[in-house]
Amino acid sequence: MDKIHCQGCGTPIQTVDQKKLGYTPKSSLEKENILCRRCFRLKHYNEIEDVSITDDDFLSMVSQIRNANGLVVHVIDIFDVSGSLIKGLPRITGDNPIILVGNKMDLLPKSTNKQKLTQWLRSQAKEAGIKVLDIFLISSAKGYGIEELTGQIEVHRKQKDVYIVGTTNVGKSTFINRLIKQSTGLNEVITTSYFPGTTLGFIEIPLDAHSSLIDTPGIVNKQQFAHYISDEDLKVITPKKEIKPRVYQLNSGQTLFIGGLARIDFIKGERQSFVCYFANELEVHRTKLENADNLYEKHVGELLSPPNEKTLEMLPELTESTFKVSADKTDIVFPGLGWISLSGEGATVCAHSPKGVAVSIRKSLI
Repeated sequence: MDKIHCQGCGTPIQTVDQKKLGYTPKSSLEKENILCRRCFRLKHYNEIEDVSITDDDFLSMVSQIRNANGLVVHVIDIFDVSGSLIKGLPRITGDNPIILVGNKMDLLPKSTNKQKLTQWLRSQAKEAGIKVLDIFLISSAKGYGIEELTGQIEVHRKQKDVYIVGTTNVGKSTFINRLIKQSTGLNEVITTSYFPGTTLGFIEIPLDAHSSLIDTPGIVNKQQFAHYISDEDLKVITPKKEIKPRVYQLNSGQTLFIGGLARIDFIKGERQSFVCYFANELEVHRTKLENADNLYEKHVGELLSPPNEKTLEMLPELTESTFKVSADKTDIVFPGLGWISLSGEGATVCAHSPKGVAVSIRKSLI
């Protein structure tokens, strides 16, 4: 049987996995012009729907960006910078200029110093091999910062195409939908000017007669928690509103459990503050290090939850990473979950996370 391709973006049609490229319900196969669900929603509801692809699939698709002459807008999740910043992005995008957009600013405490945060993001991008033209802090959900960003995209693109890139779960689809409304002031613009894309998996939204806003599928980063837990638990660990930092004064020999998904052991150091930045609904439990293994074995999935039963079936075993923290204020980062900030007294800590989720340390974000 010949492969059927989407009339909108050209990707091969499939009816099995709703989260992957080319999905359409079986009933749609009887239509004359078949669209994948992503293109269908764009055409009929003016909405971008995020889908995910692997790094390898993405790399095979992006020659158009590398060989094109346009502006790249890299959207990251400000609450999960380490999990959403695409390291070595210029290898994918070539010499095209890059704007870095930190989304979900509404999740950080209102006291966050935005100027320092912008400088910090610039240093993180540099470490990841990304030279950025400019940095913007926004909230797609609340509309914060969108107007300024839209204006600067228009300045920097110089009438060329704009490519939106990012990992899954950074809010890229909400961002593009906001951008379309902000740029045009019209809800119906896509329906009236929609035309088929030319590259597999990319969706082109006309900006003017000569250039387009090009949506690329979200890249899957397997180091994030989202890929190892159930949909129900994902809702629990994903912040929905401003994070309320929780402060714990710990002595060495104490442990903090983040639900039953991760833990941090305070091995050595002076008594100090451990400030937890996680979704407000995610419970944090303190115990003695000597009791931690026993507590986990007896109460994971109950007192220590999430994980729920479905997550327990798919969650890899916890592995350990030991860090010596210097005198500077430092974050211990659990990608896709949150982070714990140490006050800078110097400490040795051991972080436990599911195998495949790489815990890291960084200079404190806040």
